[in-house]
Amino acid sequence: MKEPFQRALGIIRKLKQHGYEAYFVGGAVRDYLLNRPLGDIDIATSALPEEVIKLFPKTIPVGLKHGTVVVLNDGIPYEVTTFRTEGTYEDYRRPESVTFVRSLREDLQRRDFTMNAIAMDDHGTLYDPFHGQRAISAKIICTVGKASERFSEDALRMMRAIRFVSQLGFALETETKQAIIEHASLLAHISVERITAEFEKLMAGPFAEKAFSLLEETGLYVYLPGLREKKEPLKKLAQYDWKALSSSMERWGFLCYLLLSDQESSAFLRLWKLPNRLMKDVQHILRILPLIRSHDDWKKEQLYEFGLDYALAAETIRSLIDMEDAYSNRQRLVALFAQLPIKSRSDLAITGKDIMGWMGRPGGPWLANILKKVEQAVIQGKVENDKERIKEWLISCNLTQEKNC
Repeated sequence: MKEPFQRALGIIRKLKQHGYEAYFVGGAVRDYLLNRPLGDIDIATSALPEEVIKLFPKTIPVGLKHGTVVVLNDGIPYEVTTFRTEGTYEDYRRPESVTFVRSLREDLQRRDFTMNAIAMDDHGTLYDPFHGQRAISAKIICTVGKASERFSEDALRMMRAIRFVSQLGFALETETKQAIIEHASLLAHISVERITAEFEKLMAGPFAEKAFSLLEETGLYVYLPGLREKKEPLKKLAQYDWKALSSSMERWGFLCYLLLSDQESSAFLRLWKLPNRLMKDVQHILRILPLIRSHDDWKKEQLYEFGLDYALAAETIRSLIDMEDAYSNRQRLVALFAQLPIKSRSDLAITGKDIMGWMGRPGGPWLANILKKVEQAVIQGKVENDKERIKEWLISCNLTQEKNC
């Protein structure tokens, strides 16, 4: 049993010592069977929330209505949730009510996919009533029970299914895929924020190209923000190796560059309700891309002006579109940036105060113009980044007529 599970064994064993059942459940068990890195370790138990709280000295009642208590064990938080069944779903997302039960099977039966409906006890014994291991071995994503019922209960499960394709490289089981085609319109009932969270994970998966093909095949893309009219451009997304993109900024930039015109991108990003900082970053990259695709290599002035982070993001996208080695191009860009005599204006050996003193003039728009020209001269190697050398250079190009510098 892997260490993350071992650290949580004390919780399970204490529950068992007091007569309750307790098991590891969910994504951690699935990823353990797939030999993937483990995320959060979740525990399901027959103990009621108030019984869990009584047993452990440090708890946080984060979701008592749904049976969840966070137990702090050696400073690590673990969600401990009571076995439960769920009533009728409302808004195609949330169960109207939950009923606490004492049966592990009933609890597993309410879960979305068979690979996520496997439990493991403190000895490593697996409980798999819905054949999740078989699905994992076959690399198939299959719902627990009828797919049409699972997606009618919670429409976000359709996005989760395709997100798992991106993360695991699995295929959709035939009935599961057909149910997504038939129930795709239900996604319109799901909040943009939840769709965006799944879509970002989808873009970041090592098999994202397979997922984008499925979004188009199932028609689910029609109900994603801003993509209804993008069926043909959407097909392009499945032609690229998304693993080359390493950040949200790069992935959204790549998506926008391939699918949208310059005028569309701002409104498109707002539809997804992305953070303002991320939207600004993406817009900045989209302004850079046409500039660097118009010539064969980077100019020092461009690299300095854009900054290394934005430059690397834009170069990664350009390399992917042009079918070049993004890693090698990024390394070359890092080396070029390292050769720049200054990396930002704060590296200049002079300040605006120095220039005002030399010229005997108060600050104004002219000062920014002078500083800009000094930066360019240092970058181009026309003058050394030294206070006296810069002063001499400014005088030599007529300090009193800054337009000649």
